[in-house]
Amino acid sequence: MKYELPKLEYGFDALEPYIDARTMEIHYTKHHQGYVDKLNAVLEKYPELAERNLEDLIKNAADLPMTESDRLALLHNGGGHLNHSLFWQTISPEKKTDESLKSEIEKKFGSVEEFKKQFSQAASSHFASGWTWLVRDENGEPAVYSLPNHESPIAKNHKPIAVLDVWEHAYYLKYQNRRPEYIENWWNVFKFF
Repeated sequence: MKYELPKLEYGFDALEPYIDARTMEIHYTKHHQGYVDKLNAVLEKYPELAERNLEDLIKNAADLPMTESDRLALLHNGGGHLNHSLFWQTISPEKKTDESLKSEIEKKFGSVEEFKKQFSQAASSHFASGWTWLVRDENGEPAVYSLPNHESPIAKNHKPIAVLDVWEHAYYLKYQNRRPEYIENWWNVFKFF
């Protein structure tokens, strides 16, 4: 299986003014494409893994018959591909309120505002590069947390719902070192509500 960039459902400029077109273009065509290319390069060495899906490979990376450096490359680049693919689906120029998810959020966090507060706090306090997640935990309950680098909740047997990229490449052209401002504006393109 050779991995490819997922097709974006909107143009690079569609998230303006919250996420600028140049950042979107570089983020998608350079950063995400780079993870896809490096993931494919690692997997070309192991044709016996070609039929396994990426989620399975990441979840079972410790048991794969590969060198440790290739395992780390698989986790980094495979995680980068999976995480970015969900990120593009989490944001949109159009809101598509998911009433069921909204209801779950309200039940778990008390309100959408409290969920946003906790999510934003996890994202803004995350040290260095990584991702902030809304997932379903092992009990099927919504949960919020951050993971470093390109780690994925899939490795914890959690089901990702939505994600915010807090790597600097996601916001630095527009926001420089103002991650909290990026996070605040990101809610304007969070598609679920």
